[in-house]
Amino acid sequence: MFDKHVVSTEWAGRPLILETGRVARQADGAVIATYGETSVLATVVGAKQAKPGQDFFPLTVNYQEKYSAAGRIPGGFFKREGRPTEKETLTSRLIDRPIRPLFVDGFKNEVQVVLTVMSYDGENDPDIVAMVGASAALTLSGLPFMGPIGAARVGYKDGEYVINPTIQQMEETDLDLVVAGTQDAVMMVESEAKELSEDVMLGAVMAGHKSFQQVIDLVIDLGERAAKEPWDYEPADHSAELKQIQDLVGADLSAAYKIKDKGERQAAVAAAREKAVEALVATEEKPEGMDALVFKDQFKKAEAKVVRGDIIKTGVRIDGRKLDEVRDIVSEVGILPRTHGSALFTRGETQALCVATLGTADDEQMIDGLDGLRKEGFMLHYNFPPYSVGEAGRMGSPGRREIGHGKLAWRATKAILPTREEFPYVLRVLSEITESNGSSSMATVCGTSLALMDAGVPIKRPASGIAMGLIKDDDGVAVLSDILGDEDHLGDMDFKVAGTSEGITSLQMDIKIAGITEDIMKTALAQANGGRMHILGEMAKALTESRSELSANAPQMETMQIPTDKIREVIGSGGKVIREIVDTTGAKVSIEDDGSVTLSAMDRSAIEAARKWILGITAEPEVGEIYQGKVVAVKDFGAFVNFFGPKDGLVHVSQLAQERVKHPKDVVSEGDSVWVKLLGFDDRGKVRLSMKVVDQETGQAIEEDKGEDS
Repeated sequence: MFDKHVVSTEWAGRPLILETGRVARQADGAVIATYGETSVLATVVGAKQAKPGQDFFPLTVNYQEKYSAAGRIPGGFFKREGRPTEKETLTSRLIDRPIRPLFVDGFKNEVQVVLTVMSYDGENDPDIVAMVGASAALTLSGLPFMGPIGAARVGYKDGEYVINPTIQQMEETDLDLVVAGTQDAVMMVESEAKELSEDVMLGAVMAGHKSFQQVIDLVIDLGERAAKEPWDYEPADHSAELKQIQDLVGADLSAAYKIKDKGERQAAVAAAREKAVEALVATEEKPEGMDALVFKDQFKKAEAKVVRGDIIKTGVRIDGRKLDEVRDIVSEVGILPRTHGSALFTRGETQALCVATLGTADDEQMIDGLDGLRKEGFMLHYNFPPYSVGEAGRMGSPGRREIGHGKLAWRATKAILPTREEFPYVLRVLSEITESNGSSSMATVCGTSLALMDAGVPIKRPASGIAMGLIKDDDGVAVLSDILGDEDHLGDMDFKVAGTSEGITSLQMDIKIAGITEDIMKTALAQANGGRMHILGEMAKALTESRSELSANAPQMETMQIPTDKIREVIGSGGKVIREIVDTTGAKVSIEDDGSVTLSAMDRSAIEAARKWILGITAEPEVGEIYQGKVVAVKDFGAFVNFFGPKDGLVHVSQLAQERVKHPKDVVSEGDSVWVKLLGFDDRGKVRLSMKVVDQETGQAIEEDKGEDS
């Protein structure tokens, strides 16, 4: 019944198994990829025809995690998986990026790649398994895909690279880098690092590329056994149409792309396009003209040839800059009066308004995934409104691009943050892109560093970021620093590098051609280093280090430690005690299982009151110390005073005053505030207190303790 094929290899100490022919047989390609005990079902389906009027390649990658894979039931009311999580969205992008450039140019049939996590062992992250599965399914499908690709995760610890580290190993590594590519070249890099050098980062990329060659060989082996017949697809030759456009408006485009202002440049390009449309595109009166969709594609190619050719030949870019030149930068901080920290970072026509907010433990983000529920104390949210590029458009919840760009800036910034022990606040940074013409995500990195410093967050040192571009053709190679939007669209590479003066904290690379070599990457990294240092210098004109004091608008916070066996007493039955502390003092109180307590309030006095209250519950009174207390009961033999949290003690009638006292009511009444000294404990553990050895006005000890009762 099943035409089943299975191939396997030992990869980084664990078995990698690819199976096809048993599950999802109606898909064009279906593979179950298993690494360790993590399994992902990868399926590919391509539409047999392109939709009429389709002018782009509609590739969709959907990565989805099923809670049953980890033996869990989803939380929430409906108890089923819902909208994609951040992890699912980011992994979908991660897989899309290296496979999209490998489809044959001109192919516009809809393709859907679905990756479903079916089993999760808690050790091997499904994202790499899903990427390998997608590569295998595409290779089997017969679609015009110029793969296969391989992928690997690379860690770095004690000067050694670790291929595909486990989830546990990732907690101790200085690097989390994912690399994907073909046999010959790297296609995609995504990483988070703890201030590592360019050489270490490049070495990690190449180590990963080398390690997944056996994966590519395994996919090829499976393809030789089970691949379907290749689709009968031959891209049309439109070189004649391209030449027509170049001959007619090539000079106009060349002149347009020498205009520095983005708006004026776009207007000049639009005029050239309109001129070409009128002359070349088919109409009812001119049916022999060029098809409108063909014109659209070839006009883009004409633009690219002009821009790329001019840069390669002259070494001068669209806006007149040299290849390694960074646009003018203005850094400003403290621009919003009521926020905890704010910064406006402007680089050329790209601008990010970043706002830092300090919160308490109640503000932590709860994340539910295959590994269970966890808390996140640092959030960075990126928004890209349509007005930032001078357009009117739909606004709604963040899309894949916004989530991806925000996560890139989050990775770049995470390494510079203080630990929760050093700075107990929950942090959120909001980045609003108010103008965009080239790498708003790297502007977000710069703006985030400035906003955090403005808020008084003691970051290790500021981080900056820069986007590098590449133009590679038969006439040569040009690496561009701080690319414009047009250079991104018309170029071959988007290579983003972020880091501090001490090293790289994040590196992301996307390639539109069939990969780049180690030498090109080395050149780009070296050039990016110079650009990053220049940007850090410009940022320093606004702030060089974090402010010494927090904003007056930020909550005050303090941490303390209590014995774990006292946690129950502080919380009280049904939370009665902790609610009373919060209601009475006005401070928020958060207690962790390890006994760490976080107190927060807008007023320092509220924190101090809560701290004393908790100390009164958890600490033990010391003999010889003086405490302020309240009389809670008056008896014939003395008065009971509540003096240390819930603790009461007896002040014997002989200890009430220096002179002889006939009855305690002659000296104290219930509810009085008094000063007492702890004399000790009797044989039954009862507390013995004295008022007569303490000055009741000042709370200071009286030097001669006359007549103390033994």
